[in-house]
Amino acid sequence: MSVRLFALISGIVYVLVGLLGFVPTFVASPEAAPALAVEVGYGYLLGLFPINVLHNIVHLAVGFWGLLAYRSYSGSRTYGKGLAIFYGLLAVMGFIPVLQTTFGLIPIFGHDIWLHALTAIVAAYFGFVATPNKERESTMASRGRG
Repeated sequence: MSVRLFALISGIVYVLVGLLGFVPTFVASPEAAPALAVEVGYGYLLGLFPINVLHNIVHLAVGFWGLLAYRSYSGSRTYGKGLAIFYGLLAVMGFIPVLQTTFGLIPIFGHDIWLHALTAIVAAYFGFVATPNKERESTMASRGRG
């Protein structure tokens, strides 16, 4: 998979997840969950992942960033790096009890921890490790950018 394709696919996924968070059918009530200062839309997406309205907005923003980044290789690479750092930080924060609700604003505990860690690992590959494919390299060289 190319770096640009990663940005496109993850962008689409995050926009869809952000939108799903606003559909009550897909959000279970937060029984025995930590208190939040922002309880609008608080629940568990698909019964597994804690969300609220701010969480949904973050997902939409990350998704739109991915869709915009898809337009260029360098933008997609930067998106991968940013996503790796951002979601890596969120995964670590999810293990620290006082930070599991992002200061009462956004829930990042439970299943969110492993999902954030997995996202960070995959994004780190595309942001820091993946190399351009041969077709892109030859196209750039023929245009005098190699």
